[in-house]
Amino acid sequence: RVACLQGRFHAYEGYDPSILALPVRALQAAGCETLILTCAAGSLQEEMRPGSLMLVTDHINWSGVSPLVGPNDERVGPRFVDLSRAYDPALQVIARIAANESGIELHEGVYIWCLGPNFETPAEIRAFHMLGADAVGMSTVPECLAAVHCGLRVMAIAVMVNLAAGMQANLSHVDTLAIGREVVPQLGMLLETVMTHLVRDA
Repeated sequence: RVACLQGRFHAYEGYDPSILALPVRALQAAGCETLILTCAAGSLQEEMRPGSLMLVTDHINWSGVSPLVGPNDERVGPRFVDLSRAYDPALQVIARIAANESGIELHEGVYIWCLGPNFETPAEIRAFHMLGADAVGMSTVPECLAAVHCGLRVMAIAVMVNLAAGMQANLSHVDTLAIGREVVPQLGMLLETVMTHLVRDA
């Protein structure tokens, strides 16, 4: 059985950080064991052009925000969470197999989370590249943190909707939405194949 959610809470919308964890915890309480996250992101790699898909292998929390701040409920998860394998290695293998079977090029890399809602500056993008980031966005990390905290396995796939500031001129949210819509069929095919493997291997 699969539960699908559309949209998400963003920290830049002014929500208390703990609110960002609610949808994930609701899924876990309903019996979910695996969480597949998708998002739009800006690429920091010239070869990962807009329209590309990237498997997130790790992240950097540049925002300084965490949905785990505040009193901890031990019934949900531990106070201090190990993130050394935040993005489940076995799920990454499934994603690679699914991409190969679907004939889809799947890049891999590190996602850096910025608070937003503004796009980043060229200087920030240069700094992020030096830190080891391959893509930048304004979501995904809080859901991952909440999921790992409550024991869910996590996979994340980012859709590159633009090259980051300093690599592309005139960043526009309208343009990112247009690129995102174009990639929907490819992303859908990849996710369908991933789900087939998850069901088969269950």
